[in-house]
Parts: sequence; C-alpha cells; structure tokens
Amino acid sequence: MTSDPVKFLLVDDAEENLVALEALLRRDGLELLKARSGAEALELLLVHEVALAFLDVQMPEMDGFELAELMRGAARTKHVPIIFVTAGARSPQRIFKGYETGAVDFLFKPIEPMVLKGKADVFFELYRQRKELANALRLNEMFVGILGHDLRNPLGAMILGAQLLEQQLSEEKHLRTVHRITTAGQRMQDMIEQLLDLTRARLAGGLGFVRSRKRLDVAQLVQRTADELRGAHPERDVAVEVSGDCSTLGDGDRLLQLFSNLIANAIHHGTAGTAIKVRVSGDARDVAVAVHNQGVIPAELIPTIFDPFRSGHGPTKSRGLGLGLFISQQIAVAHGGSIKVESSAAEGTTFVARIPRASAGARPQPAGGKQRKVLIVDDDPDIRESLKEAFEEEAYEVATAANGQEALDLVTGGELRPDVVILDLVLPVVDGARVYQALQADAATARIPVIVSTSTPGRAPAGVVVVPKPLKLERLLDAVAALWRR
Repeated sequence: MTSDPVKFLLVDDAEENLVALEALLRRDGLELLKARSGAEALELLLVHEVALAFLDVQMPEMDGFELAELMRGAARTKHVPIIFVTAGARSPQRIFKGYETGAVDFLFKPIEPMVLKGKADVFFELYRQRKELANALRLNEMFVGILGHDLRNPLGAMILGAQLLEQQLSEEKHLRTVHRITTAGQRMQDMIEQLLDLTRARLAGGLGFVRSRKRLDVAQLVQRTADELRGAHPERDVAVEVSGDCSTLGDGDRLLQLFSNLIANAIHHGTAGTAIKVRVSGDARDVAVAVHNQGVIPAELIPTIFDPFRSGHGPTKSRGLGLGLFISQQIAVAHGGSIKVESSAAEGTTFVARIPRASAGARPQPAGGKQRKVLIVDDDPDIRESLKEAFEEEAYEVATAANGQEALDLVTGGELRPDVVILDLVLPVVDGARVYQALQADAATARIPVIVSTSTPGRAPAGVVVVPKPLKLERLLDAVAALWRR
C-alpha cells in the first residue's frame, strides 16, 4: 500500500516563480499545491493538510506577512512551518517581521537550488515521521475501541447471569460472592465505557460526547449529582450554592457525567472531614460550575492533570483508568466550553467548568431563503446524531444514513436531493467509495459535492473534499459552507 503524498504549499503571484519552485521541489511522494494569491492559499488550506508553506512576501492585496498572520491565527494551520521567499532587499526589519509572524526561515532570490531542496527535505522527513507516529497511535486507539466494543456483550451477559443468581440464592456467603462478581463486572463496564469515550475523543474529535442539545438547568443537574453522591458518601458534606440564570442547551446525560466526575473527584481526593463546596452561577455568556475542596494537587501535576491514563493524587488513589478528568474536559469542550483548575495549600483546589449558553454564531444564511440540505452518512450513531445537531443549529436541513445502501436509497430513489453529502468511507452493507461511485454514475446526482471524513485521506476517491479524522467540527462546518458558496 502506497503512503499518502506529503503536501507542500507554494504561494507566489508570479506564475514563472511557481513553475520554478515546482521544478526544484518536485519528486515522488510530494504533492505541490500552488496559489497565486493569499486568498487562494487560504482556500487550499481549508481543504488540504500541508507539511510546509513557501510564501512570497511581496504580493498584491494580501502580502506574505498578512497571510502568515492569518495562518497562525487559525487552529488547523497555526503549526504549519512557513518559509518566506522574497526578492526584496536584505532588510533586518523585514527579516525580524518575518520571524515575528511565525516563519522558520527567510530565503532571498535568487535561491540556491540545493539550499532550497535541503530545507524542504528536512520538513518533508519531519512530517512523515509525525504522520507515522500519529498513525501508530490511531491504530492503537482503534484497537482499544474495537476491543472495548466487543467486550460489552459478553460482559453484559455475565453481569445479567450474576444478577439472576443473586435472586435465586439464599445463603449469605454465596450472596456475598455473587454480589462481588456483579460489582466487579459493573466496574469493568464503566472502564470499557471510558475506553470507548477515549477512542471517540481521539478518532471522532469528541463529537460523540454531545448526543443531543436540549434546554436544561445546570443547577438542577448539579443538585441531582450532589444528592446522589451524598447518599454514597454520607460522611462528607457537599454544599451547593446557586446564583443567576443557569439554563442552557446541552446533553443532560453527558453534563451529569461531567459534574459527577468533578464532585466525586473532590470527595475522593479532598482532605477527610472537610466540606465540598459547589458554586453554580450563570451570566450573559455562560454557566460556571466551581467545585472546591481542601485537597492540594502538587504543582508539577497541574499541567498534565487532564491527560488520559493519569493515576490519582492525594490520599486516595483511583482504582479506575485515570480517564475521568480527561473525559470531563472532552465533554466540556464538546459543548463549546472549558475546564480549568487552581490549587494551593492556602486555598485548596477548585475545578471550574464553563458551559456557554449557546453555540457559536451561525454562519451566514443563503440568499433567497433557500434552506441548505445535508446528508450525513456514518455508521457511528453518536457521531451521526452529534453532526445532525450541529448542522441543524446552523440552519441546515439534515438527513442521516447509517450505511451506504441506506444513503443510496435516499438519494437515488428521489426521496432526498442534498446539496452536500458528508460520507464516512468505512460503512456496512455498501462502503463509502462505492457510494461515491454510484452517485457519480448517475447524471442526476453526479454534481452533488461530497465531503469524505476519513483517517486515511489517501484512500479517498478523486474529486471529493477530504476532512481528515479526528474530525474538527468547525473545520467540517467551514468546508460545507465553502462548498455552498461555490
């Protein structure tokens, strides 16, 4: 299997300069993307992931410095290495400005071919190494996700059998044994769910962490969580204070999981005998939930406190996988929010989760009042429903399909004529590549734009827009909006 080509971006307003750069850099395994302006370069960066960008400094409308600043300001391009190329004078001020905008090098024309190729080769190899490492990690995460998914059914059968035995047995020692089996099985189920959440976070960009968005009261969810944990830990005082309007849109089950993780963490790792204080407050922008205890997190652990597979801190070590805070952070991020922590011996520890009142502003609506139609084809129900919710919030009309055949039946049968299809490649019944081929073979559907979401962009059919996994919702929304504008 051939590896995906490494993409380099060349930006110069003079066609002859682009041709010269292409001639110097072209080789096997390298795809060169050419742009004659900053605006054209930004459009290419919306679709392609590049390993390096060569930017001409002197261009009309948007010069290289301005383009670099825009790239550094966007999450998906801020880490792209930039080499400026210019025919201007060797002014120290210009060079300093280039490095201030994020350049890794500054070359002056005429360019020495061996120097240019040498510098490009360094980034060529670094990018390949990063991709190989990322692919290895992704395979491991996929294995964890598949294993966790396949373990749920036999484990569920084991727990059900133990519960049946518990109803039929009468001897106390037998009941204790069966109860321990049931409890251990339920703990294993919790761990498997956490592993599946980890895989969802890494491969699906956290989309599965928000299955629905409904109007809810955060204060009520926090109070419910506190009541449940008080029952499980009667020796600990959990006080809840509420102020302001605490209503928002969100996934109630996931937010309960978030608040339960934070309050349980405060109970387990706080100083014994001290109270847990939970403050819920709402303002015009968001709803904040602050969970405070008298425990202290060592300063060296703070930077990695939300990393997965971290062991517990404090007097009580966690018996879980060390995923609770990581999953809590992912739930907050999936709602457009955040979690921060502060800890000191004098003040104790406070985790603050912020959930925005509403999602980011919708993108501009099409002229003439025509509603945009999107078909989402993905076999993962969490991703499918999360994307549906996200696009409906942007005023799209959304249809979904769980497999390739279902998608073809909707479109080729005339029941649906979408403006854009978002297509997963790995699908049951009929895979994504065959779905695309079938759409292209029919004159009535051949012009429907298709966006493929995949962790292996090199397998995507020619002619589609590729949005690599792990999915980034904003990037996907922007890609669909760009296709609509065209």
